[in-house]
Amino acid sequence: MLLSKKISLHKKKYPYKKRSVLIISISWNSMRVLTFGEIMLRLTPSKRGELLRNCGNMEVNFAGSESNVATSLAALGHEVSFVTVLPKNDIGLACKRSLNSHGIDTSKVQFADGRLGTYFIEAGSSIRPSKVVYDREYSVFSLAGPEAFDWPTILEDKDWIFVSGITAALSKNSANSLLSLLASARKVNTKIAFDMNYRRTLWKNVKNAKTFFQDAIKYVDLLFGNIGLLEDLLDFKKQQTKTALITIAERFDLQQICFTDRKHHSASLNELQGFFYSEGEIYQSSPITVDITDRFGTGDAFAAGCLHGFFKNWPPEKIIPFGSAAFALKHTIAGDQHLSSERDILAISEGNTTGHVLR
Repeated sequence: MLLSKKISLHKKKYPYKKRSVLIISISWNSMRVLTFGEIMLRLTPSKRGELLRNCGNMEVNFAGSESNVATSLAALGHEVSFVTVLPKNDIGLACKRSLNSHGIDTSKVQFADGRLGTYFIEAGSSIRPSKVVYDREYSVFSLAGPEAFDWPTILEDKDWIFVSGITAALSKNSANSLLSLLASARKVNTKIAFDMNYRRTLWKNVKNAKTFFQDAIKYVDLLFGNIGLLEDLLDFKKQQTKTALITIAERFDLQQICFTDRKHHSASLNELQGFFYSEGEIYQSSPITVDITDRFGTGDAFAAGCLHGFFKNWPPEKIIPFGSAAFALKHTIAGDQHLSSERDILAISEGNTTGHVLR
């Protein structure tokens, strides 16, 4: 069984602002979640192991961090809405239909003249790393500013929002739209889950990235990330994940943080673990070693898994093994979307990792 280990922090108390504690006492069935960000056209060589420079055919899908989380949460039975801007053409309509097919509400999705952002994935293997080529400049989403979104109306019946730092990297308009959403959500007491999701190739100026993340984290109720992000963005010295969680909690007055930890044996084999800082205590899952089918969307699966645990009022000892199991399980599934059921994920979190055929 993939047990959660609790680590007590002794002899020191950490002061916190009197924020309302995450909604652990409310029935998960009442949770209404909003995600906001750019969804893109994903293109991947159809033949496993084929290089982009030598590819003949490609598989087509629609994906993005925030829409991936929306898809996972919808698959787990939650009421999820996604807000974005799509091109006013058949590609935009196909994208909207793909979201609807997963049970995601797109009633607040907007359409505008322009293009859909695109990214190309070259799956790695063994000693060859995976690669991502982005083609998303001047997409219709990145051109939309804060004035395009009526946040008070959009947030009217929402309990949580999930957003990501990727949005802020796309353009000044996108960064301002995201900060406007965070401020609006705070005003109406909608809980905020934020995945730092730092993409080095998208940020043209590291200084701008650092400024944005310093501003954004101040709004957050539940922070997602990993130790590498802290070193890149917040000038943390290299340290273990447990120590980093304590440091970031103190610096930003955070009560809830979920981090992943990944050990790369190769592009085909990783060891994965989850850590959860909750009100002065740290909980960690057992490590899981996985052979990788598809590396992409795995952090999104982790975020959705942890959020699902919060929505169901689970204790931390159950939340972090579940989130880590979702994180690991997604590595075995092709494409960005993670559609595993609660039962599938629980089986992994309970130690059923031998891959025996189910009959």
